[in-house]
Amino acid sequence: MTSEEQHADPAPWPAGLISPRELRGYVDRGEITTIRLAVPDMQGRPKGKIISAPVFVDRMDSQADMCAYVLATDINMTALDGFDLTGWQQGYGDLRVMADPASIRGLPHQPGSALVMGDAFHHDGTPIEVAPRYMLRTQLERLADLGYHVALGTETEFLLHQGTAQDVHQAGYNGLRPAWPHNLDYALMHPPQAADFFHHLHDALHEAGIPLEAIKTEGAPGQTELTFVYGDVMAACDAYTAFQIIVRDLAQRRGMTANFMAAPATGIGNGLHLHLSLWSPHGNAFTYHRSDDLPPVMEYAIAGLLAAMPHLAPLYAPTPNSYKRYTPHTFAPTHYTWGFDNRGCAIRVTGHGENAHLEVRLPGADANPYLATAAMVAAITHGIHDHPDLPPPSTGDPYTTHHATPLPADLTEAVHTFHSNKTALDAFGHNVVRHYTRAAQAENTRHRTHVTDIERQHGITRG
Repeated sequence: MTSEEQHADPAPWPAGLISPRELRGYVDRGEITTIRLAVPDMQGRPKGKIISAPVFVDRMDSQADMCAYVLATDINMTALDGFDLTGWQQGYGDLRVMADPASIRGLPHQPGSALVMGDAFHHDGTPIEVAPRYMLRTQLERLADLGYHVALGTETEFLLHQGTAQDVHQAGYNGLRPAWPHNLDYALMHPPQAADFFHHLHDALHEAGIPLEAIKTEGAPGQTELTFVYGDVMAACDAYTAFQIIVRDLAQRRGMTANFMAAPATGIGNGLHLHLSLWSPHGNAFTYHRSDDLPPVMEYAIAGLLAAMPHLAPLYAPTPNSYKRYTPHTFAPTHYTWGFDNRGCAIRVTGHGENAHLEVRLPGADANPYLATAAMVAAITHGIHDHPDLPPPSTGDPYTTHHATPLPADLTEAVHTFHSNKTALDAFGHNVVRHYTRAAQAENTRHRTHVTDIERQHGITRG
């Protein structure tokens, strides 16, 4: 998307991507008053501070402080031990955050505010290697050394529930009511509340400079899918982070709650599918036509994904709930398979000609897009560098295969495969693997000691 397109049809307040020079002008005129300086945490959520805009622009080239535990905690922001980065032994000191000037974005749903993504550093100026943005940037640089860069488009699903987050909490997260009661997959006639929400969401994303391609209702009651236009990888992940802020806020304002769980209910899955192609100075390296053989680089990429992604699962399936999405005939994969235009496979070859690309269907909507994409790029780099064998494509029902590697049954199995795997260690290093192993172990511990509804259902009256 060009700069002119991003700034077309401007909102009555500053919105969309903003240059540092433009930001200074908006702040001087009082049109932007607050800055949300954010670092994506391990879960992909923006964590940071709301800073007075005049203070921010005066210090834009300096660094802000945040407690380092924002990159060493669970989803509940629990102060955990066992991390090398920070903890009680280290006194929970600060890390430094440097604003990324390419990420300044006006938020149209909150007039007068802007979101700025930041990168995390130690006090000696070295990057914090477990920070998701740095992990992604490192993998992109490794691939660039081989002569390729990635174009990325994201596709995400989520549920809309009736009632605000406070309503849902007060109800004990029971009796959740979908925003509409039926399967509205591909429907163009929506209930008035949903139609109003989609209209405002479309406008807010456009004004925020987030390149939306389409909105559609999905197969489960209350389920929606959004697809975003191809673009630069880091910009796509930053835009996705801003999208989550906007969609959750707009839903709340309309008495609804957006649910991005990978498996929000038994038999229902929310995916975060990653569409990608590799580009060189000669164009799309995946260019092919259906009657032709796949380009060698595309074969290497698929083989790398199939060989490496089984060992990187905690980076794209980070919670115990993630693995409940992987059930047969739900359009979520159960094995590491690939196929041509086959939505039951983990890797789908789709498009043709210059538009040919891969769709990686492994991450759920609970995935951190920076980490999931970093894992994907690391796997592709492995494929191009090491040329693992490419198995034949799935030509029938991929859920009935007996030859492909199955996905991990749960997070425990995924961690066991991840924490000492050579491919993971070579790509990310011991410190990163150890850090995300500890995070996964904390998730497992919390779920292992928590009594669930199904245990009460089975235990109270069926003894």
